[in-house]
Amino acid sequence: MNRYAILAATAALLATGCGGDEPDAYGNFEVDEVTVSAETDGRLLRYDVREGVELAAGESVGLIDTTQIALQLRELRSQLGTARSGTEQSEADARGVTAELGTARRDLERTRRLYADSAATRQQLDAAETRVDVLEARLSAARSRTAGSSDQTGGVEAQIARLEDRLAKSRLSNPVGGTVLASYVETGEFVRIGQPLYQVAPLDTLSLRAYVDGSQLAGLRIGQQVIVHYDTGPDERAAVPGVVSWIASDAEFTPTPIQTRDERTDLVYAVKIRVENPEGRLKIGMPADVEFARED
Repeated sequence: MNRYAILAATAALLATGCGGDEPDAYGNFEVDEVTVSAETDGRLLRYDVREGVELAAGESVGLIDTTQIALQLRELRSQLGTARSGTEQSEADARGVTAELGTARRDLERTRRLYADSAATRQQLDAAETRVDVLEARLSAARSRTAGSSDQTGGVEAQIARLEDRLAKSRLSNPVGGTVLASYVETGEFVRIGQPLYQVAPLDTLSLRAYVDGSQLAGLRIGQQVIVHYDTGPDERAAVPGVVSWIASDAEFTPTPIQTRDERTDLVYAVKIRVENPEGRLKIGMPADVEFARED
């Protein structure tokens, strides 16, 4: 039997008679809640979230109206087709002018040699030079059109990517498995980016936030196993094993609703104790006290 199982068995025995010994610390159970917010604007067409319902991680829970996004996407995709056609035409023009310019430059070199040998006239040389200048200007213009079309294509593609991201965010997906603690909207409401929709938290494991004084701090360590006691009825108590998962590095003044073993101590350290809750008996906010396991 491992150490944790032994501690669990010990906790069960202590539950029947945890009697008069004063606990080492007191606290309340809490959980790491996740608040799910809208990531785009629109009307809630579908919303399958109800308080107390269990949701799986990645489960589809709603849909925000995407009509306007779809219309904008259709228009932008049409613009994208036009921009790409313009880019392809400009590139084709540039390739044609480049080939023609190569021929013109070779003709110019030949004409210069002939002119040097008095086999060509000045007029022929000027015409060859002019042709090269004209083609170079046409090539520069074609390249500029290609660059402009490419920039336009890139801009439209960026707009489409943003809209597709909004489209994806219009489909509400639950981020973590757990129980819905609170729901803030209803189907048909118009929601905006950042507006909280609901709160969910896994309740199969809770954390007991307790407080200890400085004299107790040295005897605690992360991973230490402890025993947690809580009320199950007017005169009934239960005990479950827990594990210290976090210890504050800074002291704080004792919170008003919390007591410690030495009530005269003003400065305390917060600790978190992870407690398994597979049957759901532990509730958020429920008070409990802790007995630190004495290690030999």
